[in-house]
Amino acid sequence: MQTMFISEIFHSIQGEGLLTGVPSVFIRTSGCNLRCRWCDTPYTSWSPEGVERSVDEIMADIADFPTRHAVITGGEPLLMKDLPELTERLGDGGYHVTIETAGTVYADLHCDLASLSPKLSNSTPWKEENGKFAANHEKLRINLPVLGRFMAAYPYQLKFVVDRQEDLDEIESLLADLDNADLDNVDRNRVLLMPQGRTAEELSNRGAWVAEACKSRGFRYCPRVHIDLYGDTRGT
Repeated sequence: MQTMFISEIFHSIQGEGLLTGVPSVFIRTSGCNLRCRWCDTPYTSWSPEGVERSVDEIMADIADFPTRHAVITGGEPLLMKDLPELTERLGDGGYHVTIETAGTVYADLHCDLASLSPKLSNSTPWKEENGKFAANHEKLRINLPVLGRFMAAYPYQLKFVVDRQEDLDEIESLLADLDNADLDNVDRNRVLLMPQGRTAEELSNRGAWVAEACKSRGFRYCPRVHIDLYGDTRGT
């Protein structure tokens, strides 16, 4: 029996993106092919923690939560070989399924919302752990063909973590590359800018100028409501 490496399963509200505020069950996988320097779940990437769970066990774990919105997140959930089976089971069970992914790995899935979070250069860990993960992270962090496949196959949102002003030009360059791929023009109403931060204070400090960038460029501003409500804690 195959299993998935699961960090945590919990019931909360969706704090980010187009479904902000929707009560959801979160299935967080552990393990990631990237090492973002500001990762807010290092226990799924830098130091993966979790337990092996079968699809049957996961479905049993979530059965009593009073919601039919499921969010599969990570880490990088697309690394889990049983993910297609899990998403099919969720769909058959009447769940709306959001997949939260960096968009570096593709698989055919049941997916009602592909929440794509391409990692900008601000994520590369040049100094962390003497930079030993930086070159691999830089090589993998953007995969245009995978992003294009997700955007063509599923309803999507593009969610960018913004840390500095120069990130805005990087986002525009990436959107231009996607526009030039085998896609219709990227829907800017589905492009969300989220200030980088793990505390309410950090989010507030960057939020004002990120919001102004959204206003001037036609993007959506993406708050992190779970941080405002619960702080930077697990299971929220």
